[in-house]
Amino acid sequence: MSVIVPESALDVLHERFGLDEFRPGQGAVVAALLSGRSALAVFPTGGGKSLCYQLPALMLDGLSLVVSPLIALMKDQVDRMTALGIPAARLDSTMDAGEQSAVLAEMRAGRVKLLYVAPERLANRKFLEALGGIELAMMAIDEAHCISEWGHNFRPDYLRLERLAKSLCAGPVLALTATATPQVCADIRRSFGIADGDHVQTAFRRPNLEYRITPCTPVERRERLLERLAGLDGAAIVYVTQQLTAEGIAGFLKRNGIDAKAYHAGLRDDYRAEVQEAFMAGEVQVVVATIAFGMGIDKSDIRAVFHFNLPKSLENYVQETGRAGRDGQAARCEMFACADDLTVLENFIYGDTPTPQALRHLVDHLLRLGDEFDVSRWHLSGVNDIRPAVVETVLAYLELDGVLEPLGSFFGAFRFYFVRSLESALAGYDPGRQEFLKRLFATGREWRGTLTVDTEGAAGELGVPGAEVVAAMLELKAAGDVNLRPYGVRDRYRVVVRPDDIGAVVSRMQAMFQQREQRDVQRLHEVVGLAEGGGCIVRRLMAYLGELDGEDCGDCSRCRAVQVGEGPLPGGVGREITADEVEIMHTVAAEKHASLRSPRQLARFLCGISSPAAMRARLGSHDAFAALEEVAFQDVLALTESLGGI
Repeated sequence: MSVIVPESALDVLHERFGLDEFRPGQGAVVAALLSGRSALAVFPTGGGKSLCYQLPALMLDGLSLVVSPLIALMKDQVDRMTALGIPAARLDSTMDAGEQSAVLAEMRAGRVKLLYVAPERLANRKFLEALGGIELAMMAIDEAHCISEWGHNFRPDYLRLERLAKSLCAGPVLALTATATPQVCADIRRSFGIADGDHVQTAFRRPNLEYRITPCTPVERRERLLERLAGLDGAAIVYVTQQLTAEGIAGFLKRNGIDAKAYHAGLRDDYRAEVQEAFMAGEVQVVVATIAFGMGIDKSDIRAVFHFNLPKSLENYVQETGRAGRDGQAARCEMFACADDLTVLENFIYGDTPTPQALRHLVDHLLRLGDEFDVSRWHLSGVNDIRPAVVETVLAYLELDGVLEPLGSFFGAFRFYFVRSLESALAGYDPGRQEFLKRLFATGREWRGTLTVDTEGAAGELGVPGAEVVAAMLELKAAGDVNLRPYGVRDRYRVVVRPDDIGAVVSRMQAMFQQREQRDVQRLHEVVGLAEGGGCIVRRLMAYLGELDGEDCGDCSRCRAVQVGEGPLPGGVGREITADEVEIMHTVAAEKHASLRSPRQLARFLCGISSPAAMRARLGSHDAFAALEEVAFQDVLALTESLGGI
């Protein structure tokens, strides 16, 4: 079907973006949006998705809302738009109240054409009220595959977007993703009423990327990685599964003359930011990272992406390898495939599934907090021994089922220190205000030269609303009297309907989590199928993403016969649990740790899967933690269940 792009759109493309023509697929998406139709754009990484909403936003009347989970990407996009003279802004958790108020004022005055927000912002009632009366031209949703429970990166905050797009009368919706299977695409189209003809998908294949799969043993892959990096001229990312592996491989490479840094979620925020900035600036050649690294990274000259461990899914593999060679120059994407990785990856999947008892306890707890309440997701995670992402999913489902209504969020505490003396800080206030601030400080807890004030606790002691405590803290910061760090986000909810049968609600959720567990295991084995099977790697990936008429690439390791034949990957020979390990299991069970009461909790601990309750009990340093990490979780679970009466 031929696409007719309005001449005016081509004029804007040239005048505002300095481009003479659209990339493949962009014109069709722009034409649909300008005609008032919603669209789905499935373009590979670096395929030009952002222009598909930026250009229409300039041509349509009203504000265009861009939903993105990536703060780094928001900042980057707003900076680029501002440099082009396009009025864009963002609202994110790194901004203080004053900065956010200024953006909202500009928005209400009609001086913002593009506003970037995170999906959780759309659960904030105050923000939704601020949108009231503002004409919305369109809504763009980045990483749209997160809306689908069949997707590889499901996020509960995305579940409310379908309903909000309708309630806000947001105009056409543009769903954007780089990786989506046909089933996920169908979910996205159904959610936003996108016609099949407005699903625009460009070819996954990028001819400058050379895909290789190298079967090898755990011992071999270190040397293979070192060999590849020693001969590499340019930057590289090495993806690993575990934080300890990231540290170990980065150290190994440094000892062998490769400029490498580790990057993972266990490092301090400021250190991670330093590593990322150094990599972007070309000051660090290699980053060895878990999947915490890479989202929103726009570095064009990455010459190689190596998967030291198996990726979690083919979608992850496509997304991560897509970060190579964005400048169009040749780049390598190589997977060192070893079956030994399967146990750890499967164990993490099984370890995420909550027990029915924990789910029941969580839902019961929420519905006993009163008609209106606020909670800390971190606290709920620890008390119920359910991972934060699962807690978020439970809250989202209770919201979608009409049980809970979100009322927004606030910071539960502030940690600060005085920039100048207390006397100097108070000197500018009248006696009454000075007395109030002194009483406020008296509610705080001192720690290493800082003072921590609990918002609700201080409000209770002072007999004022929590909002007044927050306002006082922000006032002090604005005056330059304190350096302030808010933390401990709390979410407010109202109970709309109390379920007649909580057991039925919990059973539905438990079935959903078990189905997700099965799907994630299936995805992992699809990666193994790619590594063990024959045929062109690129063609098989294209087929997985729905491009059934793809041709052999001619460049991958199989097309070039670098990898010959097919068959089981090296390693992966399952082993029995030894008598000594059974004794360890009995010893830990006999210690009667409250956080290891159930068989599943004990099995997680022994397999090295951290859980909220065990970590809060500081059991991560226990000698038996991860004692059975090389044993399949299901085997360990069967044995812990046989102990009985833990």
